[in-house]
Amino acid sequence: MASKALLNQSLRKLPGWAAGFVLCMLPLSAAELHPETVSAWDDYVHTISIQASRRANQGNTFLRLDQRPDSARKVYDGEIVAEPAIANTPRAVSHGLIHDWLGAVFIPHTTIDQILPVVRDYSRYKDFYRPAVLDSKSIALTETDDRFSILLADRSFFRKRALDSEYKSRQFRVGERRWYSIAETTRVQEIADYGSADQHLLPDDQGSGLIWRLFTVMRLEERDGGVFVEVEAIALSREIPLSVRWFVDPIVRRVAKASLSTSLTQTRDAVQANSKAGVNTIASNR
Repeated sequence: MASKALLNQSLRKLPGWAAGFVLCMLPLSAAELHPETVSAWDDYVHTISIQASRRANQGNTFLRLDQRPDSARKVYDGEIVAEPAIANTPRAVSHGLIHDWLGAVFIPHTTIDQILPVVRDYSRYKDFYRPAVLDSKSIALTETDDRFSILLADRSFFRKRALDSEYKSRQFRVGERRWYSIAETTRVQEIADYGSADQHLLPDDQGSGLIWRLFTVMRLEERDGGVFVEVEAIALSREIPLSVRWFVDPIVRRVAKASLSTSLTQTRDAVQANSKAGVNTIASNR
């Protein structure tokens, strides 16, 4: 047990590329998504959707951050917080794992109406969130419903892979100072040998299984001289063999935390740059 703890401590100190190398060496064969895994996922995100709706009508508990005073204080002081949204994450389901993370950032001297042109400017995600996002497109935007596509780089590994994904998003305005959205993937397909002459799109629900589904709840609350941006990011992946789970879990958690922290940093940077430029881009995408 002592050697296991020491190894876990060493893994947490690995740089991102080295953690990816360790994961790359694991014997993960091709996987296929099982119907019972999808059912467990659907039940989970349905519950999250209901909770989001209830939270919007519960006054002072709109942000989950408000129930975590220490984290809220850090965010207001300028830190970016990224932490597990539930006690045991990833949560094991039949033939899969559900990863549920919560992150937040405070953007001072801004308003919700200054943030929305950025978070709904899907065609520029490839600029805002590079290098993780290779390409992005707005498909259709209305007042409350959006459809868009994102090509995600698989940069946690040295294998050449990418994820071609489509999303639907629903927007909810809760008074003048609160807004939230729920976004979920409608299609996720892996591109094998990405960037080479042999690259090819794999069938739905087949491939490495590192990401089967994605679901995101974003909340904005305008107060205290700025806007709190809170993101709950949920992903469904293949299960990790029990024999190596103790070894892999610290890496998975570190990569998840780093990815969420980076995306929140990039969101803040994009909002601040957009505000300085005086750009409003939502209308141009309709």
